[in-house]
Amino acid sequence: MTTFAEKVSCHAVAERIYSVRLPLPFALNHVNCYLLRDDDGWTIVDAGLNRPEIRELWQAAWRELAIAPHDIRRIVLTHMHPDHFGLAGWLQEQTGAPVFLSPREHEIARVTWLEEMTAERNADLDRYLHAAGVSPDVATIIQTQQDYLRSLTFPHPHEILTIAPGESVTMGGRHFQAIHAPGHADGQLIFYSAQDRLVICGDQVLNRITPNIGVWPTTETDPLARYLDSLAHLAALDVTLALPGHYAAVTTWQARLAELQAHHAHRLDAMYAAAREGATALDVSYAVFDYDRFSTHEIRFAVAETLAHLEYLAEAGRLVRVEETKHRLYRAA
Repeated sequence: MTTFAEKVSCHAVAERIYSVRLPLPFALNHVNCYLLRDDDGWTIVDAGLNRPEIRELWQAAWRELAIAPHDIRRIVLTHMHPDHFGLAGWLQEQTGAPVFLSPREHEIARVTWLEEMTAERNADLDRYLHAAGVSPDVATIIQTQQDYLRSLTFPHPHEILTIAPGESVTMGGRHFQAIHAPGHADGQLIFYSAQDRLVICGDQVLNRITPNIGVWPTTETDPLARYLDSLAHLAALDVTLALPGHYAAVTTWQARLAELQAHHAHRLDAMYAAAREGATALDVSYAVFDYDRFSTHEIRFAVAETLAHLEYLAEAGRLVRVEETKHRLYRAA
């Protein structure tokens, strides 16, 4: 009988780089993590969630590649979202390797995962949900999901070091430049090897789906504007192979960037049409997204993504914010 761990999807995607596809208990049912081999050891890029079957799959991948835990020299996380961060503490326990995040992602991980929820942060979340027009039942769904996701990040790393944008990182026999790629996550880093025309692109550029660009209680101003600006800068990179956090590798870099830009232009028009007479973020999300298809996990993303688009339109002057006693409305300028 085949065990769960024997089903691990671990395969070479470039010289010295192996993809490890790990399952997720969501509609987006997997995350791509990577093992990069150097002469003196290995680097893990992204971790997966802390669930028993994921721990088994990592151990199976190590057996398949004849890696001993002490061969892992570093654990690099593109960003702090739970499917990328969750198992980092366990991996550190097993290997003794330091965990690396960008300074901004380390800060957000600290307040989101590493520290207990405080009364002040609960109040911030309440204000965020209230301003978005979120009803108490939807607010309960969002809070419950947040608590569940935090449970999938234990144990937390005891040591987190930082990689600053612009730094050079040697892994997989290559010199990668760490590039700040915001929007999906404020401090997300992607890693570009100009010599190999290769990029490990986290969740910034994905095949089949568009990365969620959302406003959350900890998000910096106007994430969609920062995401679109990032795509414009990334278009200058010479890339023949992009290794993403989900789905298959991107081999048509410029075309995929153009598709992502076109998607958001279309989504902005739809959001504007739904809000022009005056609506809350929750109202607009119901008009644009098919909630009947959504799990509770996806509802929170729909609200956050709607807010990102409405805030972009407000910053651009196409919509205005109307602060009412009950909720914030957006309407045509």
